[in-house]
Amino acid sequence: MSETPEARLKRMAMRSWRRGTKEMDLVLGPYADAHLAAMPDGRLALYDALLAENDQDIYPWITGAAPAPERFAGLIAEIAAFARGPRVRG
Repeated sequence: MSETPEARLKRMAMRSWRRGTKEMDLVLGPYADAHLAAMPDGRLALYDALLAENDQDIYPWITGAAPAPERFAGLIAEIAAFARGPRVRG
């Protein structure tokens, strides 16, 4: 059975907020909330592939401690910039 677009977004948002480490929860969760709904299909597929990677690999890519694989480089740069940006708290 095929996953509906709504179910896919819900799964990806949940996976973004419930990672293996709290640091990645706090980076990917807000990013997913802000961007998933507007992502085109190709970008969603790339983000979904990123979610399959280990936190121990993703975190150094986002912090710049290790280079991201070429296929993720643009997405990682976008996530890192988002994570460094100002946050509005209510």
